Amino acid sequence: MEKETVRIEGFSDAVFAIAITLLVLDLHMPEENSVKSGHDLLIFLKNQWPAFLAFLLSFFSIFIMWVNHHKIFKQIYSRNSGIMFSNGLILFLVSAVSYPTSLLARFFNGEASSVVVAIYTGTFVLINLAYNLLWFLASRNKTLLRPGISDIAIQKIQNNYLYGFPIYLLALLFSFTIPAAALIIILGLWIFWALSSGKIEMGINKEMGAEP
Repeated sequence: MEKETVRIEGFSDAVFAIAITLLVLDLHMPEENSVKSGHDLLIFLKNQWPAFLAFLLSFFSIFIMWVNHHKIFKQIYSRNSGIMFSNGLILFLVSAVSYPTSLLARFFNGEASSVVVAIYTGTFVLINLAYNLLWFLASRNKTLLRPGISDIAIQKIQNNYLYGFPIYLLALLFSFTIPAAALIIILGLWIFWALSSGKIEMGINKEMGAEP
């Protein structure tokens, strides 16, 4: 069966690349006249820690989203309008990540921290829903998927995206009371996904009798 999603994947990779590049724009250089010594530079860098935190979190979030996008399209072989538009929704949200990242970098260390963290975590709630929608539209018709994929493999992928939703939602709720805890929850989820995604893919390939 010929894969029909090559153009979708190529376009998506370009959007991911642009989105991840835009994040660095929030890392600002100090004004030349404001730095008279190494001590001044260290103070400036210390005060910029929210920007570094936001860049770190968002870089790895987009990277993990790209990894998941790559893995999901290893299983999708054909496309229809639903797949194309749900993938477009994912790309729209991914391209928007730089804005809540910028808000987080500028206002996390202030009175508006709960609001900016809520916007940030809310963005990832929507992204998770978009991934669930993409897989739902693709998997409800097995003819759109990789030849030979089993129902168990389909369910494993579905569960992998579904369990992320309540965790992202929990982070959103925490953002209104303990903003730092919300970011820790998201970071923990990404670490878990990074460690577990390879095992899930190996299990799927094993069931299909394919090489990882």
